[in-house]
Amino acid sequence: MPTETAPQAPHPRPDGRGRPALTLLVVLLGMFTLPMAMSGTTVALPRIGSDLDASGAALQWVVVGYFLAASSVMLVAGSLGDIFGRRRVLTAGAALYSAGTLASASAHHILLLDAARLLSGVGAAGVMASGGSLLAATFTGPARTRVFAALGTTAGVGLAIGPTFSGWLVDGLGWRTTFLAFATAGALILTGTRFLAESRADAPPRVDKAGAATFIGGLSLTLFAVTQGSKSGWASGSTLLPLAVGLALLTAFVRVEKRLAATGGQPVLDLSLARDPAFLGWSLGSFGLGAGTTGILVFLPTYLQGTSGTSAREAGLVLLLMTVPVLALPPLGARLVNRGAPARHLLVLSLLLIAAGNAWLTTLHPGISTAALAGPLLTVGVGQGLSLGIIDAQALGMVEPAKVGMASGFLNTVRGGTGAVMLTLFGALLLGLVESRVGSAELAGRVTAGAGGHAGPFTEAWRITLWAVAGFVAGLAFLVRQLLRPRTTEAESLARTSPGLPEATAAQAR
Repeated sequence: MPTETAPQAPHPRPDGRGRPALTLLVVLLGMFTLPMAMSGTTVALPRIGSDLDASGAALQWVVVGYFLAASSVMLVAGSLGDIFGRRRVLTAGAALYSAGTLASASAHHILLLDAARLLSGVGAAGVMASGGSLLAATFTGPARTRVFAALGTTAGVGLAIGPTFSGWLVDGLGWRTTFLAFATAGALILTGTRFLAESRADAPPRVDKAGAATFIGGLSLTLFAVTQGSKSGWASGSTLLPLAVGLALLTAFVRVEKRLAATGGQPVLDLSLARDPAFLGWSLGSFGLGAGTTGILVFLPTYLQGTSGTSAREAGLVLLLMTVPVLALPPLGARLVNRGAPARHLLVLSLLLIAAGNAWLTTLHPGISTAALAGPLLTVGVGQGLSLGIIDAQALGMVEPAKVGMASGFLNTVRGGTGAVMLTLFGALLLGLVESRVGSAELAGRVTAGAGGHAGPFTEAWRITLWAVAGFVAGLAFLVRQLLRPRTTEAESLARTSPGLPEATAAQAR
Protein backbone atom coordinates (compact mmCIF):
# COMPACT_ATOMS: atom_id res chain seq x y z
CA MET A 1 0.00 0.00 0.00
CA PRO A 2 1.46 3.39 -0.90
CA THR A 3 2.68 5.60 1.85
CA GLU A 4 2.67 9.34 2.14
CA THR A 5 5.56 11.57 1.22
CA ALA A 6 5.72 14.65 3.38
CA PRO A 7 5.78 17.98 1.60
CA GLN A 8 9.24 18.70 0.32
CA ALA A 9 11.63 20.74 2.35
CA PRO A 10 11.88 24.43 1.51
CA HIS A 11 13.59 25.06 -1.79
CA PRO A 12 17.02 26.57 -1.41
CA ARG A 13 15.99 29.58 -3.47
CA PRO A 14 14.29 32.33 -1.42
CA ASP A 15 10.98 31.86 -3.23
CA GLY A 16 8.99 30.50 -0.30
CA ARG A 17 8.70 27.03 -1.83
CA GLY A 18 7.40 24.46 0.64
CA ARG A 19 6.26 26.85 3.36
CA PRO A 20 2.99 25.69 4.96
CA ALA A 21 1.78 29.28 5.35
CA LEU A 22 2.14 29.91 1.62
CA THR A 23 0.37 26.66 0.79
CA LEU A 24 -2.48 27.74 3.03
CA LEU A 25 -2.62 31.18 1.40
CA VAL A 26 -2.85 29.85 -2.16
CA VAL A 27 -5.43 27.21 -1.28
CA LEU A 28 -7.53 29.76 0.62
CA LEU A 29 -7.48 32.07 -2.40
CA GLY A 30 -8.93 29.22 -4.47
CA MET A 31 -11.57 28.42 -1.88
CA PHE A 32 -12.44 32.12 -1.73
CA THR A 33 -12.79 32.55 -5.48
CA LEU A 34 -14.83 29.46 -6.37
CA PRO A 35 -17.76 30.00 -3.93
CA MET A 36 -17.69 33.68 -4.82
CA ALA A 37 -17.96 32.85 -8.52
CA MET A 38 -20.89 30.53 -7.82
CA SER A 39 -22.95 32.88 -5.66
CA GLY A 40 -22.03 35.92 -7.73
CA THR A 41 -23.04 34.35 -11.02
CA THR A 42 -26.55 33.66 -9.74
CA VAL A 43 -27.16 37.37 -9.24
CA ALA A 44 -26.19 38.00 -12.87
CA LEU A 45 -28.57 35.42 -14.39
CA PRO A 46 -31.48 37.81 -15.13
CA ARG A 47 -29.12 40.23 -16.93
CA ILE A 48 -27.39 37.40 -18.80
CA GLY A 49 -30.79 36.06 -19.89
CA SER A 50 -31.83 39.48 -21.14
CA ASP A 51 -28.59 40.16 -23.03
CA LEU A 52 -28.33 36.73 -24.64
CA ASP A 53 -32.08 36.19 -25.09
CA ALA A 54 -32.01 33.06 -22.94
CA SER A 55 -34.27 31.57 -20.30
CA GLY A 56 -35.21 28.25 -18.72
CA ALA A 57 -32.77 25.33 -18.77
CA ALA A 58 -30.28 26.99 -21.13
CA LEU A 59 -29.90 29.94 -18.77
CA GLN A 60 -29.74 27.80 -15.63
CA TRP A 61 -26.92 25.79 -17.22
CA VAL A 62 -24.68 28.81 -16.69
CA VAL A 63 -24.68 27.67 -13.05
CA VAL A 64 -25.76 24.02 -13.33
CA GLY A 65 -23.14 23.16 -15.98
CA TYR A 66 -20.39 24.48 -13.73
CA PHE A 67 -21.50 22.21 -10.89
CA LEU A 68 -22.06 19.22 -13.17
CA ALA A 69 -18.55 19.39 -14.63
CA ALA A 70 -16.93 20.00 -11.26
CA SER A 71 -18.73 17.17 -9.50
CA SER A 72 -18.07 14.68 -12.32
CA VAL A 73 -14.31 15.28 -12.33
CA MET A 74 -13.71 15.97 -8.62
CA LEU A 75 -13.07 12.41 -7.45
CA VAL A 76 -10.73 11.62 -10.32
CA ALA A 77 -8.87 14.92 -9.79
CA GLY A 78 -8.27 14.03 -6.15
CA SER A 79 -6.95 10.57 -6.99
CA LEU A 80 -4.74 11.92 -9.77
CA GLY A 81 -3.27 14.31 -7.21
CA ASP A 82 -2.27 11.35 -5.03
CA ILE A 83 -0.55 9.78 -8.05
CA PHE A 84 0.99 12.65 -10.04
CA GLY A 85 1.22 15.31 -7.36
CA ARG A 86 -1.39 17.51 -5.71
CA ARG A 87 0.37 20.74 -6.62
CA ARG A 88 0.49 19.69 -10.27
CA VAL A 89 -3.25 18.99 -10.34
CA LEU A 90 -3.90 22.30 -8.55
CA THR A 91 -1.88 24.11 -11.22
CA ALA A 92 -3.73 22.42 -14.09
CA GLY A 93 -7.07 23.14 -12.44
CA ALA A 94 -6.28 26.82 -11.95
CA ALA A 95 -5.23 27.12 -15.61
CA LEU A 96 -8.45 25.54 -16.90
CA TYR A 97 -10.59 27.58 -14.51
CA SER A 98 -8.96 30.83 -15.63
CA ALA A 99 -9.31 29.97 -19.33
CA GLY A 100 -12.96 28.98 -18.98
CA THR A 101 -13.85 32.07 -16.97
CA LEU A 102 -12.10 34.33 -19.47
CA ALA A 103 -14.05 32.63 -22.27
CA SER A 104 -17.27 33.20 -20.30
CA ALA A 105 -16.60 36.93 -20.30
CA SER A 106 -16.41 37.02 -24.10
CA ALA A 107 -19.29 34.63 -24.94
CA HIS A 108 -21.99 36.10 -27.20
CA HIS A 109 -24.33 33.11 -27.28
CA ILE A 110 -25.83 31.21 -24.38
CA LEU A 111 -24.49 27.85 -25.64
CA LEU A 112 -20.95 29.24 -25.83
CA LEU A 113 -21.33 30.60 -22.32
CA ASP A 114 -22.57 27.22 -21.09
CA ALA A 115 -19.57 25.49 -22.72
CA ALA A 116 -17.15 27.94 -21.12
CA ARG A 117 -18.72 27.35 -17.73
CA LEU A 118 -18.29 23.58 -18.20
CA LEU A 119 -14.57 24.16 -18.75
CA SER A 120 -14.45 26.35 -15.66
CA GLY A 121 -16.10 23.57 -13.67
CA VAL A 122 -13.46 21.04 -14.73
CA GLY A 123 -10.78 23.45 -13.57
CA ALA A 124 -12.59 24.09 -10.31
CA ALA A 125 -12.56 20.34 -9.64
CA GLY A 126 -8.76 20.32 -9.77
CA VAL A 127 -8.46 23.35 -7.50
CA MET A 128 -10.90 22.13 -4.84
CA ALA A 129 -9.87 18.47 -4.68
CA SER A 130 -6.12 19.09 -4.68
CA GLY A 131 -6.36 22.15 -2.43
CA GLY A 132 -8.03 20.27 0.40
CA SER A 133 -5.68 17.29 0.09
CA LEU A 134 -2.62 19.58 0.12
CA LEU A 135 -3.75 21.05 3.41
CA ALA A 136 -4.53 17.61 4.85
CA ALA A 137 -1.03 16.43 3.89
CA THR A 138 0.61 19.55 5.32
CA PHE A 139 -1.16 19.98 8.67
CA THR A 140 -2.06 17.48 11.41
CA GLY A 141 -3.87 17.39 14.76
CA PRO A 142 -5.50 20.55 16.14
CA ALA A 143 -3.66 22.60 13.50
CA ARG A 144 -5.54 20.69 10.80
CA THR A 145 -8.85 21.48 12.50
CA ARG A 146 -7.96 25.18 12.63
CA VAL A 147 -6.81 25.19 9.02
CA PHE A 148 -10.00 23.59 7.75
CA ALA A 149 -12.00 26.02 9.87
CA ALA A 150 -10.12 28.80 8.09
CA LEU A 151 -11.01 27.06 4.83
CA GLY A 152 -14.70 27.13 5.76
CA THR A 153 -14.43 30.76 6.83
CA THR A 154 -12.80 31.72 3.55
CA ALA A 155 -15.47 29.91 1.56
CA GLY A 156 -17.99 31.81 3.68
CA VAL A 157 -16.34 35.11 2.79
CA GLY A 158 -16.64 34.23 -0.88
CA LEU A 159 -20.28 33.27 -0.50
CA ALA A 160 -20.96 36.38 1.56
CA ILE A 161 -19.47 39.01 -0.70
CA GLY A 162 -20.01 37.21 -4.02
CA PRO A 163 -23.59 38.41 -4.60
CA THR A 164 -22.81 41.94 -3.38
CA PHE A 165 -19.60 42.27 -5.37
CA SER A 166 -21.14 40.76 -8.49
CA GLY A 167 -24.32 42.80 -8.09
CA TRP A 168 -22.26 45.97 -7.94
CA LEU A 169 -20.32 44.97 -11.07
CA VAL A 170 -23.42 43.82 -12.94
CA ASP A 171 -25.30 47.05 -12.21
CA GLY A 172 -22.32 49.31 -12.87
CA LEU A 173 -20.18 47.62 -15.50
CA GLY A 174 -22.12 44.61 -16.81
CA TRP A 175 -22.01 40.86 -16.17
CA ARG A 176 -18.97 40.30 -18.40
CA THR A 177 -16.83 42.32 -16.02
CA THR A 178 -17.79 39.90 -13.26
CA PHE A 179 -16.26 37.00 -15.15
CA LEU A 180 -13.15 39.05 -15.92
CA ALA A 181 -12.69 39.66 -12.19
CA PHE A 182 -12.96 35.93 -11.46
CA ALA A 183 -10.52 35.13 -14.28
CA THR A 184 -8.01 37.52 -12.71
CA ALA A 185 -8.32 35.72 -9.39
CA GLY A 186 -7.76 32.42 -11.19
CA ALA A 187 -4.56 33.79 -12.73
CA LEU A 188 -3.31 34.75 -9.25
CA ILE A 189 -3.94 31.21 -8.01
CA LEU A 190 -2.08 29.84 -11.03
CA THR A 191 0.90 32.08 -10.28
CA GLY A 192 0.93 31.10 -6.61
CA THR A 193 1.15 27.36 -7.38
CA ARG A 194 4.71 27.90 -8.65
CA PHE A 195 5.91 28.34 -5.08
CA LEU A 196 4.22 25.34 -3.44
CA ALA A 197 5.85 22.07 -2.43
CA GLU A 198 4.73 18.90 -4.16
CA SER A 199 2.87 16.19 -2.23
CA ARG A 200 1.93 12.72 -3.43
CA ALA A 201 1.81 9.08 -2.39
CA ASP A 202 5.32 7.67 -1.83
CA ALA A 203 4.77 4.76 -4.21
CA PRO A 204 2.25 6.07 -6.77
CA PRO A 205 0.25 3.25 -8.42
CA ARG A 206 -0.73 3.12 -12.06
CA VAL A 207 -3.61 5.30 -13.14
CA ASP A 208 -6.95 3.54 -12.83
CA LYS A 209 -8.02 4.50 -16.36
CA ALA A 210 -11.06 2.21 -16.46
CA GLY A 211 -12.28 3.49 -13.10
CA ALA A 212 -11.75 7.13 -14.08
CA ALA A 213 -13.53 6.72 -17.43
CA THR A 214 -16.53 4.85 -16.04
CA PHE A 215 -16.93 7.24 -13.10
CA ILE A 216 -16.71 10.47 -15.12
CA GLY A 217 -18.95 9.08 -17.86
CA GLY A 218 -21.46 7.56 -15.46
CA LEU A 219 -21.80 10.53 -13.10
CA SER A 220 -21.88 13.15 -15.85
CA LEU A 221 -24.55 11.28 -17.83
CA THR A 222 -26.62 10.68 -14.69
CA LEU A 223 -26.46 14.34 -13.67
CA PHE A 224 -27.17 15.37 -17.26
CA ALA A 225 -30.28 13.19 -17.24
CA VAL A 226 -31.44 14.90 -14.05
CA THR A 227 -31.00 18.32 -15.63
CA GLN A 228 -32.58 17.15 -18.90
CA GLY A 229 -35.65 15.89 -17.06
CA SER A 230 -36.65 19.42 -16.10
CA LYS A 231 -36.42 20.48 -19.74
CA SER A 232 -37.76 17.57 -21.78
CA GLY A 233 -39.79 15.63 -19.23
CA TRP A 234 -38.80 12.84 -16.88
CA ALA A 235 -40.28 10.12 -19.11
CA SER A 236 -38.75 11.37 -22.37
CA GLY A 237 -36.13 9.42 -24.29
CA SER A 238 -33.62 12.28 -23.97
CA THR A 239 -33.84 11.83 -20.18
CA LEU A 240 -34.19 8.07 -19.81
CA LEU A 241 -31.44 7.10 -22.28
CA PRO A 242 -28.57 9.05 -20.65
CA LEU A 243 -29.90 8.01 -17.24
CA ALA A 244 -29.81 4.31 -18.17
CA VAL A 245 -26.33 4.58 -19.70
CA GLY A 246 -25.07 6.63 -16.76
CA LEU A 247 -26.33 4.16 -14.16
CA ALA A 248 -24.88 1.27 -16.16
CA LEU A 249 -21.47 2.98 -16.22
CA LEU A 250 -21.62 3.65 -12.47
CA THR A 251 -22.43 -0.02 -11.90
CA ALA A 252 -19.46 -0.94 -14.07
CA PHE A 253 -17.33 1.50 -12.05
CA VAL A 254 -18.14 -0.32 -8.81
CA ARG A 255 -17.22 -3.65 -10.37
CA VAL A 256 -13.96 -2.28 -11.78
CA GLU A 257 -12.97 -0.83 -8.41
CA LYS A 258 -13.75 -4.06 -6.55
CA ARG A 259 -11.74 -6.12 -9.03
CA LEU A 260 -8.78 -3.74 -8.89
CA ALA A 261 -8.75 -3.66 -5.08
CA ALA A 262 -8.94 -7.47 -4.94
CA THR A 263 -5.83 -7.76 -7.13
CA GLY A 264 -3.81 -5.33 -5.01
CA GLY A 265 -4.20 -2.29 -7.28
CA GLN A 266 -5.05 1.24 -6.26
CA PRO A 267 -8.59 2.15 -7.40
CA VAL A 268 -9.67 5.71 -8.07
CA LEU A 269 -12.10 5.24 -5.16
CA ASP A 270 -11.49 2.95 -2.21
CA LEU A 271 -15.02 1.60 -1.74
CA SER A 272 -14.30 0.90 1.91
CA LEU A 273 -14.65 4.67 2.45
CA ALA A 274 -18.26 4.58 1.27
CA ARG A 275 -18.94 1.54 3.47
CA ASP A 276 -17.60 3.20 6.62
CA PRO A 277 -20.69 4.50 8.50
CA ALA A 278 -18.82 7.44 10.05
CA PHE A 279 -17.21 8.60 6.78
CA LEU A 280 -20.56 8.17 5.05
CA GLY A 281 -22.22 10.17 7.82
CA TRP A 282 -19.88 13.11 7.37
CA SER A 283 -20.34 12.92 3.59
CA LEU A 284 -24.14 12.92 3.93
CA GLY A 285 -23.84 15.82 6.35
CA SER A 286 -21.93 17.76 3.72
CA PHE A 287 -24.65 16.87 1.22
CA GLY A 288 -27.29 18.14 3.63
CA LEU A 289 -25.57 21.49 4.14
CA GLY A 290 -25.59 22.06 0.40
CA ALA A 291 -29.07 20.63 -0.18
CA GLY A 292 -30.65 23.05 2.27
CA THR A 293 -28.87 26.19 1.08
CA THR A 294 -28.13 25.95 -2.65
CA GLY A 295 -31.67 26.62 -3.87
CA ILE A 296 -32.04 29.73 -1.72
CA LEU A 297 -28.62 31.06 -2.66
CA VAL A 298 -29.18 30.63 -6.38
CA PHE A 299 -32.89 31.35 -6.88
CA LEU A 300 -33.84 33.85 -4.18
CA PRO A 301 -32.14 36.80 -5.96
CA THR A 302 -34.15 35.98 -9.08
CA TYR A 303 -37.38 35.90 -7.05
CA LEU A 304 -36.65 39.24 -5.42
CA GLN A 305 -35.74 40.88 -8.73
CA GLY A 306 -38.79 39.44 -10.51
CA THR A 307 -41.48 40.08 -7.87
CA SER A 308 -40.23 43.11 -5.95
CA GLY A 309 -38.21 45.04 -8.53
CA THR A 310 -35.05 44.59 -6.47
CA SER A 311 -31.79 45.44 -8.25
CA ALA A 312 -28.99 42.90 -8.58
CA ARG A 313 -26.94 44.81 -6.02
CA GLU A 314 -29.82 44.96 -3.53
CA ALA A 315 -30.51 41.25 -3.96
CA GLY A 316 -26.86 40.54 -3.23
CA LEU A 317 -27.04 42.62 -0.06
CA VAL A 318 -30.08 40.66 1.12
CA LEU A 319 -28.14 37.41 0.76
CA LEU A 320 -25.58 38.74 3.23
CA LEU A 321 -28.10 37.78 5.90
CA MET A 322 -27.48 34.14 5.02
CA THR A 323 -23.81 34.28 4.04
CA VAL A 324 -22.31 36.43 6.81
CA PRO A 325 -22.88 33.68 9.43
CA VAL A 326 -21.07 31.33 7.06
CA LEU A 327 -18.18 33.78 7.25
CA ALA A 328 -18.18 34.17 11.03
CA LEU A 329 -19.07 30.79 12.50
CA PRO A 330 -16.65 28.13 11.14
CA PRO A 331 -13.92 29.17 13.63
CA LEU A 332 -16.47 28.87 16.44
CA GLY A 333 -17.39 25.35 15.34
CA ALA A 334 -13.73 24.34 15.21
CA ARG A 335 -13.06 25.91 18.61
CA LEU A 336 -15.95 24.01 20.16
CA VAL A 337 -14.68 20.72 18.72
CA ASN A 338 -11.12 21.36 19.92
CA ARG A 339 -12.52 22.01 23.41
CA GLY A 340 -14.36 18.71 23.50
CA ALA A 341 -17.79 19.35 21.99
CA PRO A 342 -18.91 16.29 19.96
CA ALA A 343 -18.55 17.24 16.30
CA ARG A 344 -21.45 14.96 15.33
CA HIS A 345 -23.83 16.92 17.57
CA LEU A 346 -22.86 20.18 15.86
CA LEU A 347 -23.52 18.66 12.45
CA VAL A 348 -26.98 17.38 13.40
CA LEU A 349 -27.82 20.75 14.97
CA SER A 350 -26.72 22.48 11.77
CA LEU A 351 -29.00 20.35 9.62
CA LEU A 352 -31.97 20.96 11.90
CA LEU A 353 -31.35 24.72 11.81
CA ILE A 354 -31.21 24.66 8.01
CA ALA A 355 -34.47 22.70 7.86
CA ALA A 356 -36.11 25.19 10.24
CA GLY A 357 -34.84 28.14 8.19
CA ASN A 358 -36.31 26.74 4.97
CA ALA A 359 -39.65 26.20 6.70
CA TRP A 360 -39.59 29.74 8.11
CA LEU A 361 -38.84 31.18 4.66
CA THR A 362 -42.26 29.99 3.45
CA THR A 363 -43.49 33.37 4.76
CA LEU A 364 -42.02 34.74 1.50
CA HIS A 365 -44.30 37.15 -0.45
CA PRO A 366 -43.95 39.87 -3.10
CA GLY A 367 -42.55 43.05 -1.63
CA ILE A 368 -41.23 41.26 1.48
CA SER A 369 -38.97 43.46 3.56
CA THR A 370 -35.38 42.74 4.44
CA ALA A 371 -36.36 42.60 8.12
CA ALA A 372 -38.87 39.83 7.38
CA LEU A 373 -36.22 37.85 5.53
CA ALA A 374 -33.65 38.26 8.29
CA GLY A 375 -34.94 35.51 10.60
CA PRO A 376 -35.09 32.61 8.13
CA LEU A 377 -31.93 33.59 6.24
CA LEU A 378 -29.90 34.00 9.44
CA THR A 379 -31.15 30.64 10.68
CA VAL A 380 -30.03 28.91 7.49
CA GLY A 381 -26.69 30.74 7.55
CA VAL A 382 -25.99 29.85 11.19
CA GLY A 383 -26.78 26.21 10.45
CA GLN A 384 -24.37 26.09 7.55
CA GLY A 385 -21.63 28.09 9.25
CA LEU A 386 -21.43 26.00 12.43
CA SER A 387 -20.37 22.83 10.60
CA LEU A 388 -18.81 24.08 7.38
CA GLY A 389 -15.32 24.13 8.88
CA ILE A 390 -15.35 20.80 10.70
CA ILE A 391 -16.57 18.25 8.13
CA ASP A 392 -13.35 17.93 6.10
CA ALA A 393 -11.14 17.81 9.18
CA GLN A 394 -13.27 15.08 10.77
CA ALA A 395 -13.66 13.00 7.60
CA LEU A 396 -10.07 13.29 6.34
CA GLY A 397 -8.78 12.52 9.82
CA MET A 398 -10.21 9.01 9.37
CA VAL A 399 -8.19 8.36 6.18
CA GLU A 400 -4.59 7.22 5.86
CA PRO A 401 -2.32 10.00 4.54
CA ALA A 402 -1.66 8.37 1.15
CA LYS A 403 -5.38 8.53 0.32
CA VAL A 404 -6.30 12.04 1.45
CA GLY A 405 -6.52 13.18 -2.18
CA MET A 406 -9.01 10.44 -2.95
CA ALA A 407 -11.03 11.22 0.18
CA SER A 408 -10.93 14.97 -0.48
CA GLY A 409 -12.06 14.33 -4.04
CA PHE A 410 -14.93 12.19 -2.77
CA LEU A 411 -16.09 14.89 -0.34
CA ASN A 412 -15.91 17.54 -3.02
CA THR A 413 -17.73 15.26 -5.46
CA VAL A 414 -20.53 15.09 -2.91
CA ARG A 415 -20.55 18.88 -2.66
CA GLY A 416 -20.44 19.42 -6.40
CA GLY A 417 -23.07 16.78 -7.03
CA THR A 418 -25.25 18.39 -4.39
CA GLY A 419 -25.00 21.70 -6.18
CA ALA A 420 -25.82 20.25 -9.59
CA VAL A 421 -28.69 18.08 -8.38
CA MET A 422 -30.27 20.64 -6.07
CA LEU A 423 -30.01 23.43 -8.61
CA THR A 424 -31.78 21.22 -11.12
CA LEU A 425 -34.43 19.79 -8.82
CA PHE A 426 -35.16 23.11 -7.09
CA GLY A 427 -35.41 24.88 -10.45
CA ALA A 428 -37.42 22.06 -12.04
CA LEU A 429 -39.91 22.02 -9.17
CA LEU A 430 -40.30 25.78 -9.32
CA LEU A 431 -40.74 25.71 -13.09
CA GLY A 432 -43.24 22.84 -13.01
CA LEU A 433 -45.33 24.41 -10.25
CA VAL A 434 -45.42 27.80 -12.00
CA GLU A 435 -46.28 26.17 -15.33
CA SER A 436 -49.18 24.28 -13.75
CA ARG A 437 -50.56 27.63 -12.60
CA VAL A 438 -49.92 29.86 -15.64
CA GLY A 439 -50.57 27.18 -18.29
CA SER A 440 -47.51 27.88 -20.45
CA ALA A 441 -44.01 26.43 -20.27
CA GLU A 442 -42.55 29.42 -22.11
CA LEU A 443 -44.22 31.91 -19.77
CA ALA A 444 -43.19 29.88 -16.72
CA GLY A 445 -39.59 29.96 -17.93
CA ARG A 446 -39.65 33.75 -18.18
CA VAL A 447 -41.26 34.12 -14.76
CA THR A 448 -38.74 31.87 -13.02
CA ALA A 449 -35.89 33.66 -14.83
CA GLY A 450 -36.90 36.90 -13.10
CA ALA A 451 -38.73 38.61 -15.97
CA GLY A 452 -41.53 39.73 -13.64
CA GLY A 453 -45.29 39.16 -13.59
CA HIS A 454 -47.41 36.35 -12.10
CA ALA A 455 -45.97 36.96 -8.64
CA GLY A 456 -48.76 34.98 -6.96
CA PRO A 457 -48.10 31.66 -8.73
CA PHE A 458 -44.37 32.20 -8.41
CA THR A 459 -44.70 32.68 -4.65
CA GLU A 460 -46.91 29.61 -4.23
CA ALA A 461 -44.33 27.54 -6.10
CA TRP A 462 -41.60 28.86 -3.83
CA ARG A 463 -43.49 27.95 -0.67
CA ILE A 464 -44.15 24.36 -1.77
CA THR A 465 -40.53 23.91 -2.83
CA LEU A 466 -39.24 25.26 0.48
CA TRP A 467 -41.43 22.88 2.48
CA ALA A 468 -40.08 19.98 0.41
CA VAL A 469 -36.47 21.04 1.10
CA ALA A 470 -37.17 21.49 4.83
CA GLY A 471 -38.60 17.97 5.14
CA PHE A 472 -35.74 16.45 3.16
CA VAL A 473 -33.01 18.09 5.26
CA ALA A 474 -34.77 17.13 8.50
CA GLY A 475 -34.76 13.52 7.31
CA LEU A 476 -31.04 13.78 6.52
CA ALA A 477 -30.41 15.08 10.05
CA PHE A 478 -31.94 11.92 11.51
CA LEU A 479 -29.95 9.67 9.15
CA VAL A 480 -26.67 11.46 9.90
CA ARG A 481 -27.33 11.14 13.64
CA GLN A 482 -27.72 7.36 13.24
CA LEU A 483 -24.58 6.99 11.14
CA LEU A 484 -22.38 9.07 13.45
CA ARG A 485 -23.49 7.70 16.78
CA PRO A 486 -20.65 5.95 18.63
CA ARG A 487 -20.43 2.23 17.94
CA THR A 488 -20.33 -0.02 21.00
CA THR A 489 -17.06 -1.93 21.05
CA GLU A 490 -16.76 -5.53 22.13
CA ALA A 491 -14.91 -4.46 25.29
CA GLU A 492 -17.62 -1.97 26.26
CA SER A 493 -20.36 -4.54 25.74
CA LEU A 494 -18.44 -7.08 27.84
CA ALA A 495 -17.86 -4.53 30.61
CA ARG A 496 -21.58 -3.68 30.77
CA THR A 497 -22.70 -7.29 30.85
CA SER A 498 -19.96 -8.28 33.35
CA PRO A 499 -19.73 -5.55 35.98
CA GLY A 500 -17.07 -7.43 37.93
CA LEU A 501 -14.69 -7.65 34.98
CA PRO A 502 -11.32 -6.17 35.96
CA GLU A 503 -10.39 -2.99 34.11
CA ALA A 504 -7.19 -4.52 32.83
CA THR A 505 -9.10 -7.41 31.28
CA ALA A 506 -11.55 -5.01 29.66
CA ALA A 507 -8.66 -2.99 28.29
CA GLN A 508 -7.21 -6.11 26.70
CA ALA A 509 -10.54 -6.78 25.00
CA ARG A 510 -10.51 -3.38 23.30
